Amino acid sequence: MFKNCKPNNKKIKKGLYLVSTPIGNLGDITLRAIEILKMSDYILCEDTRVSKNLFNKYEIKSKLISNHKFNEKKNLSKIIELLKNGLIISLISDAGTPGISDPGSILINKCVDEGIETIPIPGASSVTSAVSISGFSEKFFFYGFIPDKQKKIEEDFRILSELNSSVVFFISSRKFTRIVNSIKEHFIGRKILICREMTKHFEEYLRVDIEKIHSVKFELKGELTIVISEKKIDKKSSQILDESDKRMIKQMINKLSIKDIVNLIQQKNKISRKDIYNYCIKLKNEK
Repeated sequence: MFKNCKPNNKKIKKGLYLVSTPIGNLGDITLRAIEILKMSDYILCEDTRVSKNLFNKYEIKSKLISNHKFNEKKNLSKIIELLKNGLIISLISDAGTPGISDPGSILINKCVDEGIETIPIPGASSVTSAVSISGFSEKFFFYGFIPDKQKKIEEDFRILSELNSSVVFFISSRKFTRIVNSIKEHFIGRKILICREMTKHFEEYLRVDIEKIHSVKFELKGELTIVISEKKIDKKSSQILDESDKRMIKQMINKLSIKDIVNLIQQKNKISRKDIYNYCIKLKNEK
């Protein structure tokens, strides 16, 4: 796989290059990215078949090495050795910026430990592209891929719902249909933007109020980028629990789940879910 290769003699800084590639449309690549890829001795990619489409278009002849989550640990020592010997190596993902919800963090951290320079070559990003057209808050939290286990989804959604910013995550269309009810439960009153096939010929964008998400028709295929709008702050909302609320919580704390208590108190008064939840945790910890 790693054949003998002499270091590239052209004037280029030595190190590992993290090169962003198009998220769909092959035209969305920078001139600098093409230049760096052509000057690389090796290019590490997730799927050589996907990368060859891009490389054929721009006549990039550098050696491709398959480097994905199943073999990146096995490749690590050899790649580090090559970098120390002065070879120029680029890391790319199938789409977007490597190391962001894609393989690469293991190699990047090892380079940091070994004092090997890592150089970013910026470019297309589904995260910033989706946020830019959302119309939601420019302050956003990027979560990454939604986990498989429903319990973990519920725990994380509870935390994310308290953030006063837009929330961005990736999810497969198949899994998205399974978590719609969870999205409605935790983010009711907000808006959602669903992005599919971004920058490609059949790209689609759906904006809708979350409470109406079941009523819309949208062809869900492939991987989706989701943006949920920021939390609305009701200025008339009580900011603290009063003594009657606290007494009620104390009476329920051993009988109901914290989730049920939060829902019941919120129906009674407009108090932030976080304040109610924190008070419940405090009572639990005092026992």
